[in-house]
Amino acid sequence: MSPSRDFDGLLAALAERLQTLPDKPDETPAATLRALWHRAAGQALSVELAQLTALPALDDAAAARLTDLTSQRIAGVPLAHLTERQHFMGLELLAGTGALIPRHETELLGHAALAILREYAAAQAQLTLIDVCTGSGNLALALAHHEPRARVFAADLSAEAVDLARRNTRHLGLDGRVELRVGDLLAPFDEARFHGAVDLLVCNPPYISSTKVATMPGEISDHEPRLAFDGGPLGVRILQRLIRESPRYLKPGGWLAFEVGHGQGPAVLKRLGAQRDFDRTDSVADAAGEIRVVLGRRASP
Repeated sequence: MSPSRDFDGLLAALAERLQTLPDKPDETPAATLRALWHRAAGQALSVELAQLTALPALDDAAAARLTDLTSQRIAGVPLAHLTERQHFMGLELLAGTGALIPRHETELLGHAALAILREYAAAQAQLTLIDVCTGSGNLALALAHHEPRARVFAADLSAEAVDLARRNTRHLGLDGRVELRVGDLLAPFDEARFHGAVDLLVCNPPYISSTKVATMPGEISDHEPRLAFDGGPLGVRILQRLIRESPRYLKPGGWLAFEVGHGQGPAVLKRLGAQRDFDRTDSVADAAGEIRVVLGRRASP
C-alpha cells in the first residue's frame, strides 16, 4: 500500500466522524491518520513525531491493520493507546491504560517547575524533587531529563500507573536518578530523610468533581483510569490535602507547584495564600488567561 493509496478515504472517514477533544488539539484527522499509519507499519510514534517522519509503504496486512486502527480511533479509543506513545516536554513516552495520558496543558506546570529547579541549581550541586500522583511519570521524568542535578522521587496510589512509570524510566534511561514508590499522596515519603528536605514538590492531581465524571467524553471516562481524574465531590479533595501536608516535606524556601482545573485557580490560590506555612504564592495562566498552575513557597520558621 503506497502512502497515497486509500489515504483520502480514511482521512475523509476521520474528518467526518472523529471527535477531537479540546485538550488534544494536535490530534487532527490528518495528524491522527499519519500516527496510525506508522503504527500499522510497526513504528510506535507519538502524533507529534509521526508528523516529522515520512510515511512508509504498507503491505496488505499492514493496510488491514490501518483500517482496523482507524475504526478503533473513531470508536473512541484514545490515539495514545493505539500508538502506545505520547510526547511530553520533548520526550517520547510509553502510553497505556494504566495511567492518564499526559496532556500538553500539563507542560505549563512542567516548565514552571523546571524554572524553579534551574534557579536552585545555580547555587546547589544537588536538588531533591518529589512528584506525587505521578501517573505515567511524565512530570518526574521530564524534570529529571531537563535538570540533571535533580534527584527525583515519585509516587502514585495506583500500582498500574507506577508500573508504567517504571517502564518509562527504563525507556528513557533515567533509572539511576528517578525512584518510584506506590502509595497515597505523600505517605510513601513519610520518613526523616524527606522531612524539611525537599526543594520542589510537584503534583498533577485528580481535580474533576465526581458529579462531572459521568458527563465526560467516553474517550476519557471509558478508557482512562478514574482514579487519575476523579477529585471527589468538589474536585479539590487532593488539592486541599496537598496544601495541608506538603509543608512537612518542603525545606524553608522550597516550592509547592501543582495543576488545577478550569475555574479552580482563584479560590485555590487564595486558600494557599492564607496558609501561614507559605510566604509567597504565584500562578501560571494558559493562553486563554485561565489559571492552570498554582505555586507556593515554604516560609522560614
